[in-house]
Amino acid sequence: MRKTRQQSVIQLTYLPNLFPVNCYLVEEEEGLTLVDAALATNAAAILKAAEEIGKPIARIVLTHAHGDHVGALDALKKQLPDATVYISERDARLLRGDSSLLDGEAPLPIRGDVPKNIKTLPDVLLQDGDRIGSLLALSTPGHTPGSMSFYDERSGVLIAGDAFAARGGLAVAGHMKLGFPFPALATWNHAVSLASARKLADLRPAWLAVGHGNMLAQPEQAMRQAIAESEQRLMKKGVI
Repeated sequence: MRKTRQQSVIQLTYLPNLFPVNCYLVEEEEGLTLVDAALATNAAAILKAAEEIGKPIARIVLTHAHGDHVGALDALKKQLPDATVYISERDARLLRGDSSLLDGEAPLPIRGDVPKNIKTLPDVLLQDGDRIGSLLALSTPGHTPGSMSFYDERSGVLIAGDAFAARGGLAVAGHMKLGFPFPALATWNHAVSLASARKLADLRPAWLAVGHGNMLAQPEQAMRQAIAESEQRLMKKGVI
């Protein structure tokens, strides 16, 4: 996996030039927080990257429960039995393979690769505003009903999962870019995704780090442009 460091955040990328799948190691004084668990085949590379940094993975934090974000979870937990696993309360249902909707949620199908055989149970169910080390947890639903993003307040790096995708041009979840359409195809609620994107842009992060594509410096203008494009598209469709 390719490693790209921006201060305390290290992006690990599988197949960067073909089908980039990212996860992140966030360095704390006492250890590392892994944000997302990539694909099932990536466990050894993630552990190797942590070994090269010289600190243990103490926490595994999941932005959402799609297969390309939780794939290596069971293998990692087997090697790291003491690591604390975090996911939103809502997407903990998806992690169990339950793609049913809750009362009050828009009657839209939950799309994407919802895992069916994950054995690891989360230790902590996250809510908006929770803190995991230096990370602030932010509820950013839309791609899935319980998607979350994580903001490192030390460095200004915003780890946004699939709330945005950067491969093929920055886009809000649900807005398809022909160069990389897959996050859009896997998005549950486009209007809710747009609201979450606005919330993230208002943070004015120094860096945007997403599930697919390179980290983007000083991303606010690009985020606002992606939001405007999504708004225009959804207005034409009568969604908003």
